[in-house]
Amino acid sequence: MTSEIAGPVPGSRLPNSYIETVARFAYVWGWPMVSMINRRTGLTSVPEPGLRGGILPNAPVGRVCMMTDYIAPSQRFVACTNQDVLYGFGFGSLDEQPAVFQIPDFGDRFWVAAAWDHRTDSFARLGKQYGTEPGFYTVVGPNWKGTLPQGITGSFRSPTAMAAFCPRVFLEDTPEDRAAVAELIKQVNIYPLDEFDGNIHSYDWAAVPSFPTPDAGGSGEIHWVNPDTFFDQLSEVLDTVPPLPGEEALYQQFRTLLAAAEGSDSVKKTLTDVARATEDELISTLLRWEFNGPPAGNNWYSPLNNSAFGTDYLTRTAIARSNMFENAPQETKYLFTDTDIDGTQLDGTHAYTVTFAAGALPPVNGFFSLTLYNKHHFYFENDLGRYSLGTKNPGLHYGDDGSLTIYVSNTPPTQEPRSNWLPAPPDEFSLYIRAYWPQQAILDRTWQPPIIHRA
Repeated sequence: MTSEIAGPVPGSRLPNSYIETVARFAYVWGWPMVSMINRRTGLTSVPEPGLRGGILPNAPVGRVCMMTDYIAPSQRFVACTNQDVLYGFGFGSLDEQPAVFQIPDFGDRFWVAAAWDHRTDSFARLGKQYGTEPGFYTVVGPNWKGTLPQGITGSFRSPTAMAAFCPRVFLEDTPEDRAAVAELIKQVNIYPLDEFDGNIHSYDWAAVPSFPTPDAGGSGEIHWVNPDTFFDQLSEVLDTVPPLPGEEALYQQFRTLLAAAEGSDSVKKTLTDVARATEDELISTLLRWEFNGPPAGNNWYSPLNNSAFGTDYLTRTAIARSNMFENAPQETKYLFTDTDIDGTQLDGTHAYTVTFAAGALPPVNGFFSLTLYNKHHFYFENDLGRYSLGTKNPGLHYGDDGSLTIYVSNTPPTQEPRSNWLPAPPDEFSLYIRAYWPQQAILDRTWQPPIIHRA
């Protein structure tokens, strides 16, 4: 005889140590999904598409707001943004209302339009690397049973009702390219399916309103997960995110904790105490890049399953903490490090060289960049307004042998080309390589990232 009960029998007395053990795992498991709930609330609470503080795209549920220039270094809504693309961002409630992705003809320009489910897994394949044709594409929820109208080019089904959207359009760091993309970007749009009429819905993204920015509460990313309210929000996750195969028993274990807390102030206090301790002792450490993926060579790290995490709960939570909203590996390969080749923390009290040997630039069909982040994973604001270098910078100086050396330091180099200088803060920082539309040598890890030498 087998039992269908997946956790302790309802009403059982639970030892405090058992509550602590399950609660700690629940916190790690659910952290990205609670973060998604709170990001949706924070980034959709506007009456129309616009920019928070004039710097970060926000839009009502089911829509997107596009940017017309690189993202501002002062924003603290999303860590580890890049300054290679024009971003758009939004959220959808796809069981209630599918969303239409309006894709113009980008010509030779690189672009990708990502969509993530509530678990932060990517589910849509829209971009230059997929050979996506111009047209209208829908993303629909798992329980949506409507009929798509004539004129829809293709459709993708999300595993969850909630989804996040992020079109990215490559922008070269020149006035000429900004002018070239100005009209094109007006045709990039996302809106509810019930507004679809088969016509291009253009939007003057340069004229969107600005909305107040809430206090970020420090130099790091806004705290999207509050340990004190985490277990109050976990029930929403369990109710709206279907379990993966084999997770049914896990869900029941978590529900057992929540049920016990409903009838006991002592259990509720234990859950809160565990959440606070796990945030301090575990989640905070995941900001270190060494916990975001296996070694990729030369003291760099790189995830192998970004945006396709399955039951790899640790990596999913690590990336949600340090680098939310990564593209799928075939769209973008991410490599990052906190240390030089000797394993010593990167620090602006020293100067560094990052040299790509001749023929050893990241092998991509799209573009690459090397970005510098401060210890909070945001830009180090500097007088040059320079936060990354790569394909977007046509003025980089290459050596006579074809190599490319980037100079990283707090003060400008005295002899080396200033065009190749990446300003660093006076204290700890990290470096980050993005390889958009990576070639096989990056995907199979035969290409090695550059060595970082301390001068």
